[in-house]
Amino acid sequence: MSDEPAVSISGLFKRYGAVTALDGIDLQIERGEIFGVLGRNGAGKTTLIEILEGLRERDAGEVHVLGFDPASELDCLKESIGVQLQSSSFFRKLKVAEILAQFRSYYLRKSDIDEVLGMVSLSEKRNSYIDELSGGQRQRLALAVAMINDPQIIFLDEPTTGLDAPVRRQVWRTVQDMKNEGKTIILTTHYIEEAERLCDRVCIIESGRIIAVDSPDNLISKSLGTSAKIRLTTERPLRIEGEKGIKAVDTSVNGNAEYIIEAENTGPALVNLVNSIEAQNSGLLELQIKRGTLEDVFVELTGKEIV
Repeated sequence: MSDEPAVSISGLFKRYGAVTALDGIDLQIERGEIFGVLGRNGAGKTTLIEILEGLRERDAGEVHVLGFDPASELDCLKESIGVQLQSSSFFRKLKVAEILAQFRSYYLRKSDIDEVLGMVSLSEKRNSYIDELSGGQRQRLALAVAMINDPQIIFLDEPTTGLDAPVRRQVWRTVQDMKNEGKTIILTTHYIEEAERLCDRVCIIESGRIIAVDSPDNLISKSLGTSAKIRLTTERPLRIEGEKGIKAVDTSVNGNAEYIIEAENTGPALVNLVNSIEAQNSGLLELQIKRGTLEDVFVELTGKEIV
């Protein structure tokens, strides 16, 4: 595998009239990683991905994908990339295998149709017509089409939008299998849990600028530290004011006493809480610990939900 990054971007600008969609993007995506692009609608992520795919021209800056400039060397580049769009349309009266054979014929590099069908769990639908597929199966077929030329980079645009939880997890397994084969995955998603679970690194785009890029764990650690939220329910109100390392951020009493507590160091905080409960004879009914999430980081950095 080449030491050259899969994607290299320097000083990328794109404007639509008076609107600056991308404002000086600098970014490197390494080969073999799953890289997530997160941002609200209008943040610039779709423009960024379309420039990488060669679907949109840039105004300024340097862009290389697998060493090729998408603006001038697209014919060379498209042999080595696969693209799954958020929604796809196929000929309704063709069979699944026929669709894959059609797209396979467009490329010099070719994957085995049966192998690709196995990767997306569609082997049993090989001879089914498109009209006979469910929405989730069509989404997996779109993923198979993106893989049919054995690409080095696969772009996935909202690959699990509209899918129910079991099918979504099936797609996640397929994406992980592609990574295990050494492929680079560039993923855009509105499901932050999906990015947190799948991605080696993510970037957060806001108003055309990258405001953070790192692994999900590192972003959570840097932004939220080691703090955690503890949800605590006791039989009677508990006096916890002044307890070291503990801050009650919300309390309510409705028959039982309920607390949401911020703790800088979870272990010592739990020990102090349990000792307080025992000393005050309050009776512990429920205890939950929730660590910070990538969604918490997104909201903290942008001040807005991703929707």
